[in-house]
Amino acid sequence: MTELLKISLPDGSVREVPRGSTPADIAAAIGPGLAKAALAARVDGELRDLTRPFDGDANLALVTARDEADALELARHDYAHVLAEAVQALYPGTQITFGPSTDDGFYYDVKAPEGREPFSMDDLPAIEEAMRAIIRADKPLTREVWSREALIAKWAAEGESFKAEWAKELPEGEELTVYWSGKDWLDMCRGPHLPSTGKLDPEAFKLMRVAGAYWRGDQNNAQLTRIYGTGWLNKKQLQAHLTRLEEAAKRDHRKLGREMDLFHLQEEAHGSVFWHPKGYRIWRELEAYMRRKMDGSGYREIKTPQLMDVRQWTQSGHWGKYAQNMFAVPDIVPDVDEESGAASPKVADDAEWLAIKPMNCPAHVMVFKQGITSYRDLPIRLGEMGCCHRNEPHGALHGLMRVRQFTQDDAHIFCTENQVVAEVQSFIALADSVYRDFSFTYDIKLALRPEKRFGSDADWDKAEQELRDALTANGLEWEELPGEGAFYAPKLEWHLTDAIGRTWQVGTIQSDRVLPERLDANYIGEDGEKHRPVMLHRAIFGSYERFIGILIEHFAGRLPAWLAPVQAVVATIVSDADDYAHQVAAQLTAAGIRVETDTRNEKINYKVREHSLAKVPQLLVVGKREAEEGTVAVRTLGAEHQKVMNLADAIALLKAEGTPPDLAAG
Repeated sequence: MTELLKISLPDGSVREVPRGSTPADIAAAIGPGLAKAALAARVDGELRDLTRPFDGDANLALVTARDEADALELARHDYAHVLAEAVQALYPGTQITFGPSTDDGFYYDVKAPEGREPFSMDDLPAIEEAMRAIIRADKPLTREVWSREALIAKWAAEGESFKAEWAKELPEGEELTVYWSGKDWLDMCRGPHLPSTGKLDPEAFKLMRVAGAYWRGDQNNAQLTRIYGTGWLNKKQLQAHLTRLEEAAKRDHRKLGREMDLFHLQEEAHGSVFWHPKGYRIWRELEAYMRRKMDGSGYREIKTPQLMDVRQWTQSGHWGKYAQNMFAVPDIVPDVDEESGAASPKVADDAEWLAIKPMNCPAHVMVFKQGITSYRDLPIRLGEMGCCHRNEPHGALHGLMRVRQFTQDDAHIFCTENQVVAEVQSFIALADSVYRDFSFTYDIKLALRPEKRFGSDADWDKAEQELRDALTANGLEWEELPGEGAFYAPKLEWHLTDAIGRTWQVGTIQSDRVLPERLDANYIGEDGEKHRPVMLHRAIFGSYERFIGILIEHFAGRLPAWLAPVQAVVATIVSDADDYAHQVAAQLTAAGIRVETDTRNEKINYKVREHSLAKVPQLLVVGKREAEEGTVAVRTLGAEHQKVMNLADAIALLKAEGTPPDLAAG
């Protein structure tokens, strides 16, 4: 008798099929519509090819375009393979390496044939057309299992030295799979893939750019060309993405930072920001806002050293886990030439190594440990606007978003086991109030224990559950991220959504039992014995630099009036109104409004345009009539018309608009 397998479907039904059957067979049995729509299958949770036979009894969920996350992952993976096939078809002798999917597309690393210049932007249109031809050919994508020896021999015979090298290093006995595109092209890949190239939309991708890359990421290896593309399920999604990119380019904080004269970056201080007066005014307003929030929530602000002995970082565990991202310096003494008196730096014979702090946590434990702490003193909330340094790779630096020197709105809460959930609940409410003040919506994610970590499984179980309990108590939903916690603690992450739909991971709270143990922090309990506190690491902005960058892009430079470095400009139409303009500015300044005057001998339309580009919220235009009547013509940024008001009303309006939201609410 033919052996039958039992395949359970999401609706609870069970189908019995002969061994050798595939998910495609079941889709066809259900109906022609589903057979056409099916792209892949989840078999016992694993994403697989539609035509791969079942191994035994299984749970089956068919994947269609409605399952967007899976469908996009498959499509982008296939676009990458089609890209590689197209490049080799157009330019015989091209060697291919690897090409994964990315968050919004795909790329493939290739090496141009001998004697040819590396691929450039000029090559992309022809490659795109070749890709479309492959897609329209609707070539079947079929999986085969090969022996290691056969695959190495094939790559070597075809001059694919990179693929041959990689195959040689794969473990003995590991199943090696290849995927054929039709019958004339194949690539080594674990899969899964769509059933055929025709499942891709030939109008739903675009090659975006090329960049240099090194084989296996090592600059000592051969240089390759990385061809990037963006890929989607349909043309509408592609167009929406390209529109978002255009909007993002307009909002680029680096571009707006120059136009608004907020900050600059230069080679002499890679990864550090030179804040100009207007940019630092934004910083100061944010800092004052955050201090009010923290003061109102029972935090006490401290200040800790930039340099600490490396032995302290070794004890905390950071040196072992994070040394490659830390700056360390030896103890330097002056070496003075007796004849000339000139001094030069010299490493002391008994030099001790000092590390510039990449985070504030160990220093906050040191503050907590001063004196004897009773359970009655807990919770203790220590906050710091802490400047930190991290040795980020040069290529990873990006404006304000990725820097080497940054300042955190950092704080650590030391509490008892029984206080953890309540403290996390309070922080969740505090973070919510801050993000709402900036008009952000957000999702919360719970990052769970990584494979390499400190601490016992029991402590991790407890810490993860406490975070879940706090979210549940606050009536919130969340997504869990297995393996993405810190090496010492699980954490909640706040992922903000900005005005054009991008997400930014900003705030966090981490429940840590490891650092108090490693640094011997304790308090005296009700029983008179020493106990370890739980240490909650938390931040809301994350870093001032990055948060300001996000705000600039979120608001496209048009910051809320309370944050705008210049809240109003008084601009004259004629020189006869200069004195009145200065009088108006003086009254605005006395009312606490940040104001400038513009009495240049320029046409008013020129002034309006210039201050609009600078994103000044309010322009107060004054001429001879306004000077005589004690009025101002108020032009709000983005509005088509101006409104004539008496000066007292204008001051009241600007004062109300310029009040920070936490003070306005009060």
